[in-house]
Amino acid sequence: MRSSNPVFSRRGFSRDNGYAGFNAAPQAGAPAAGANPYAQGTAPNPYATNPYATTGAPAPTRTGAMTIDDVVTRTAMTLGTVVLGAALAWALLPVDEANLNKSYGIAIGAALIAFVLSMVQSFKRKPVPALILAYAAFEGVFLGVISSAVSTYIGPGVVMQAVMGTMCVFAGVLLAYKMRWIRVTRRFYGFVMAAAMGFLLLMVVNLLFAAFGGGDGLGFRSGGLGILFGVIGIILGACFLALDFKQVEDGIAYGAPREESWLAAFGLTMTLVWIYLEMLRLLSILSGDD
Repeated sequence: MRSSNPVFSRRGFSRDNGYAGFNAAPQAGAPAAGANPYAQGTAPNPYATNPYATTGAPAPTRTGAMTIDDVVTRTAMTLGTVVLGAALAWALLPVDEANLNKSYGIAIGAALIAFVLSMVQSFKRKPVPALILAYAAFEGVFLGVISSAVSTYIGPGVVMQAVMGTMCVFAGVLLAYKMRWIRVTRRFYGFVMAAAMGFLLLMVVNLLFAAFGGGDGLGFRSGGLGILFGVIGIILGACFLALDFKQVEDGIAYGAPREESWLAAFGLTMTLVWIYLEMLRLLSILSGDD
């Protein structure tokens, strides 16, 4: 899948810009014949048929194929880089009155660099671990400064609440996905992408009104509307987590190359950063209303 969402845009586990998860792969067992985007030439494809369908034995694993351990390891590395960058920024870029403008300037610069790196990786056909880890490092710097500012000027407990909230959303969506309470279909994907594009468009319009008209623009970032849009943003992030889980599941089922686990880590990191920022903003609004 190549997402049309500029925030979540990233290449998925397909060679033809399609989304492997919607190529008629069954819920259980191996994907249907002809649906595997990783079938190469005329070489035997262990996923063309499922010889274990009646015995319940696990499907064969291709040498060098992506596994869940690969995804977990790469995701831990990427998120660890984000956390390390955030910790260093929190410690080295104070947000007191004397250094606030400088720290904010560095944070905005880091966010722009992270965005550019994410776009470069999104349009590459293969994952580049150095790009992904660099994105994570610069994203961490941005998150560190923003989190430090929230902790200093709004409340020291807000950041930890946002971290815990993000972890709870991740765990909840993972449970719902594994229990099949959430079923990722083409219709689900289309609805999520349409909703996300509409959400981002409203945020951009609000930003333009705030930039040229002053104040809070259309009010989407504070008060009742801010709370509403914060909740919507978190729900959208949860939906994208479900898409991420589907990509990982299908990548493993189709025998995606091991290097594709970096794309899974990249996508999960981007989604979790989105959820954390929305959670941080929502909790900041709620704390400010107390």
